[in-house]
Amino acid sequence: MPRIEHTDFYSHILGISVPVEITGHYGYPVLMFPTSQGSYTQNHDFKLNESISWFTNEGRLKLYNVQTIDKLSLYNKNIHPAERIRNYELFVQFLVKEYVPYLQKQHQTHRIAIAGASFGGYHSANFAFRFPDLVSHLFCLSGAFDIRSFMDGYSDDLVYFNCPREFVKNDEAWKYRHMHIVLSTSDQDICLGPTQEMAAILSEKSIDHWYDERKWISHDWPLWRMVFPNFVGRFFG
Repeated sequence: MPRIEHTDFYSHILGISVPVEITGHYGYPVLMFPTSQGSYTQNHDFKLNESISWFTNEGRLKLYNVQTIDKLSLYNKNIHPAERIRNYELFVQFLVKEYVPYLQKQHQTHRIAIAGASFGGYHSANFAFRFPDLVSHLFCLSGAFDIRSFMDGYSDDLVYFNCPREFVKNDEAWKYRHMHIVLSTSDQDICLGPTQEMAAILSEKSIDHWYDERKWISHDWPLWRMVFPNFVGRFFG
């Protein structure tokens, strides 16, 4: 069994301690996110982490499952959309200015891998496309690439720069060409259309990526547990 540790990482940007579940004793760092409003232990609870346990047991990978602030940001209907996106941006800045630098120091590496399913896929893709120099591998499982549905019609620069389907179209392709990008979906996935669209955007810009579409399976944990080991094995096997 891989070593599992629960820690709290204090964020000065957020002003709170962020719970993190760490799986493995050594290996390349993988920052992981739960699905919509999920607990930081969710990927463990639904056995997504277990699906790649060979890699953590062998010291190939070390997983960092971080708590999001979905309930305080994009999913908080009790605050104005402008405040929702500002709160989400604080979470992004916590990652880029506090937590990823911590991982860089711990692992003596500049770039990390990043992964998540469903809205965790959004978190992963958004971070990877916004800060490509910090990310070597993106594993986006049934992800989303747009947050305008949370904004009730409100729009500003922060909304734009947190919608990869929009800002990647207008960005320079060379920024992404070092990155191993995996976009995973299925023919019965509610995120099939958005994933196909994001893959098309990358293709139009000649950005290499792995688009994977499975058959006869829906947007849920059995799909993600099935495909995740295949993707990880391609790069870390």
